[in-house]
Amino acid sequence: MSIAIYPGTFDPFTNGHLDILSRTSRLFEKVIVGVAVDSDKNTLFGIEERLEFVRDAIAGLPNVEVVSFTGLLMHFVE
Repeated sequence: MSIAIYPGTFDPFTNGHLDILSRTSRLFEKVIVGVAVDSDKNTLFGIEERLEFVRDAIAGLPNVEVVSFTGLLMHFVE
């Protein structure tokens, strides 16, 4: 199975993010959007709000999954 990971803070999730995600979802069997929980960054929206924004935006993309992660991206990918 081909899997892509699209990481970011997505604060906020924009139409540009959605465009990249829509294109990526056609190239891979599964796409995982990793919403970073970054305690050092002053985000405008909380993690639950950002997860909800992304989930609402990708409702029409059945092969896309949204999860949050903390720490280094390489650990999330593992």
